[in-house]
Amino acid sequence: MPPEPTPLTEAPAPAAEAQPKAAGRRPFSLQGYGPILGLVLLAIAGTLLNHDFATWSNAMNVLTRTAFIGIIAIGMCFVIISGGIDLSVGAMVALIAGSVILMMNHMPLQGSPVLVVLAGMAVSVLLGALFGLGHGLLITKGRIEPFIVTLGTMGIFRAFLTFFANGGAITLNDDLAKVYSPVYYGVLFRVPIPVWVLLIATAAGAVLLNYTRFGRYVQAIGSNETVARYAAVDVDRVKILTYILLGVCVGITTVLYIPQLASASSSTGQLWELEAIAAVIVGGTAFKGGEGSITGTVVGALLLSTIGNLLNVTSIISVYLNSAMQGFVIITVAFLQRRRK
Repeated sequence: MPPEPTPLTEAPAPAAEAQPKAAGRRPFSLQGYGPILGLVLLAIAGTLLNHDFATWSNAMNVLTRTAFIGIIAIGMCFVIISGGIDLSVGAMVALIAGSVILMMNHMPLQGSPVLVVLAGMAVSVLLGALFGLGHGLLITKGRIEPFIVTLGTMGIFRAFLTFFANGGAITLNDDLAKVYSPVYYGVLFRVPIPVWVLLIATAAGAVLLNYTRFGRYVQAIGSNETVARYAAVDVDRVKILTYILLGVCVGITTVLYIPQLASASSSTGQLWELEAIAAVIVGGTAFKGGEGSITGTVVGALLLSTIGNLLNVTSIISVYLNSAMQGFVIITVAFLQRRRK
């Protein structure tokens, strides 16, 4: 007679349960469309309260304002998905802007002002990447919490800018400002240049997150860093790259910001880190990491800009409460994420 089957030959229970769990996944989630729904409702409310809200010029104004925070938020999305955070992006914009303006003002103009402006743009992106690299190394090799590192560099960046400006503002040379101004004030097919840059950054970020190995590694690290290490993922390298990517996004934002006011001071970029983080969280990215959406992040940034614009064109709430509204949004979304399974 054949021997009786032992427990080892029996089908494991988890395998039998795997299929029902997979089949129970919801194909549609209202939460993913929450930012878009909120944006539509805000647009309707704004149109009803003030007819100027729905004009093309006001829409382009909102999108141009969104470009600054949106591009930074794209890089911030990668950092937060990987389980990190960066509180220094606003101060980083200020220091990069001041440093680039000083550099361009001291470069000879006998050749071509255009070359000077192009050099300033390149240095802006390079400085952002270097600052991001510094953050990444301190966090991964120095084993310091991202919150502590970026909180410290936030103060360092603003202090150095204040020192360089002698407590005032650093202003770009008038001749260079005229050459540089089309980068912000120029339009292409009736759409401002910063909006085009935001669209390109959004597409590139979405492809990088959803269709590359790097994007999969970022999400894997945020979901479970220990498992990612066991799966032979170079966690430190990926984390460093996320902070470099965020630094590059900050540098690009600074390139677009400099021609707007042609100056930098200690108040430049103030509270931009709050807006960028809020855009990421409102866009559906889990604050604890592991999952997120670039498109949702940009929609979140647009939602926050629309709130600010709505406060400006109507008199419902004082414009001075804009930051308070953003703070309420962050807390509310974080609370809803905590309750989500």
